[in-house]
Amino acid sequence: MRVPPEFRDRDDTQVAVLDALVGRADDGMTVLELRSGVDATIDEVEDALSALKTAGLIDVEQADSRVRIYPDDRVVPDAGEHVDDEPGLLEAIRRRLGL
Repeated sequence: MRVPPEFRDRDDTQVAVLDALVGRADDGMTVLELRSGVDATIDEVEDALSALKTAGLIDVEQADSRVRIYPDDRVVPDAGEHVDDEPGLLEAIRRRLGL
């Protein structure tokens, strides 16, 4: 499952983190699970998590000495909603221009 288009105008690592979290929205993920599921360095993942937390797009919970990260409810598409896996024309142009 992918993040809806309105949340995809962020840094590539942030979008990759959100996509990974949305795929495991019920269970959440640890930082190590995110690191293994996102093609980025640990520093890039940590920077992305910091920016997403500041933007209110993720929730962090600590239980049993373990930190789990969840996507905010507004980031998770509805069960019947299909988010296209292919970037749209505008997204392709933005990436091409480096925006």
